[in-house]
Amino acid sequence: MKILFVSLGCDKNLVDTEMMLGLLREKGYSFTDDEEEADIAVVNTCCFIGDAKEESIDTLLELGGRKKAGRLKCLIAAGCLAQRYREEIQKEIPEVDAVVGTMAIEEIGAAVEEALAGRGRAHYRDLDSPPAVVQNRIVTTGGHFAYLKIAEGCGKRCSYCIIPKVRGNYRSVPMEALISQAEKLAAEGVRELILVAQETTLYGVDLYGEKRLPELLRRLAAISGIYWIRLLYCYPEELTDELVETIAAEPKVCHYLDIPIQHASDRVLRRMGRRTNQEELRRRIRELRARIPDICLRTTLISGFPGETQEDHEELYRFVNEMEFDRLGVFPYSQEEGTVAAELPEQVPDSLKESRRQELMELQQAIAFEKAEDMVGRVLTVMVEGKVADEDVYVTRTYRDAPNVDGYLFLNTTAALMTGDFVKVLVTDSNEYDLIGEIYHE
Repeated sequence: MKILFVSLGCDKNLVDTEMMLGLLREKGYSFTDDEEEADIAVVNTCCFIGDAKEESIDTLLELGGRKKAGRLKCLIAAGCLAQRYREEIQKEIPEVDAVVGTMAIEEIGAAVEEALAGRGRAHYRDLDSPPAVVQNRIVTTGGHFAYLKIAEGCGKRCSYCIIPKVRGNYRSVPMEALISQAEKLAAEGVRELILVAQETTLYGVDLYGEKRLPELLRRLAAISGIYWIRLLYCYPEELTDELVETIAAEPKVCHYLDIPIQHASDRVLRRMGRRTNQEELRRRIRELRARIPDICLRTTLISGFPGETQEDHEELYRFVNEMEFDRLGVFPYSQEEGTVAAELPEQVPDSLKESRRQELMELQQAIAFEKAEDMVGRVLTVMVEGKVADEDVYVTRTYRDAPNVDGYLFLNTTAALMTGDFVKVLVTDSNEYDLIGEIYHE
């Protein structure tokens, strides 16, 4: 039996997909990317914002059509959409044979077997169940880098976010399980670990009574074969002096921080339920840049949050202009049912959300292009991602570039390089968000 696995949504969802793939491989299944060859289809869905929800539903409907035409034996919906809309999926898309909730991914094998036998059902566990730990996952990112999900759920309760209702409260993965998983990944050739969670900075508070991310970083850095460790989803108000010192002092930890701030207007931040303010954000950014001068800061913003005035937007615009983030993304606010923000008055029209998003992105584009130009003349270590077909050009990433969200450095060389190799490069030019370079000879 061949399984087509479709993974939608974030990198945290991708880790769940990789764990399910590993569990299914242990049961003897093989996998295919070709819909024509598939006997079974599993869709790991997302429902974080409206567009993600729509993509998940469209994918289920498309594969449901293939099942109806007799090309698939069974169809399974897993992940966040399946967790949140179990009854609706079963009613509106009868071609779906089974649904697997976010905390029940370890039951994927049973779900497939039941579906094939015509006994498909819903598989769910309590949202605050311990996070799944599957050591024999199948890495789908190429083998040279992998995501390490260090916690599940979130307890922040931001007013716009549905995550606690589909992922539960914050639960850390035990440290020994993470070290064991990282050692196995390193033994399989992974050279960059990217730590992810709804919020990485709180790692350990539930298990150990205190934040243990610095200790986790130091232990991961001690693993032979790991060269880079990258941190995503760090809430600025939860950064500690110990964490900043660890990033500064530990050579394997990239000088890169993803700190999603969402806004800079204190009034909007309060309505969002965020636990910070603009003054604190400014102080955190100053401290980070003072302690780690070459740090690359990424953030994300929401445009058009309910009640956001033109003055709020202009305040955010000024803040972005002054802070000059190295990387920045802006998402128009998505009104998600079941959240506090969805019921707030003064919902902003979609056209205004989009125009404000575009203004912020145009500003950031100018900042990013200038920062790329400033990198010319610097020597950087890069990781090889692949080669441009029929050209003596390799696609690489610097410590400033997380996979799939940031830019690339295009390396001109006739040398024979392999994916996952690390090379010292002299930056010779920039092209918008990307850099161009050549091998550096000392």
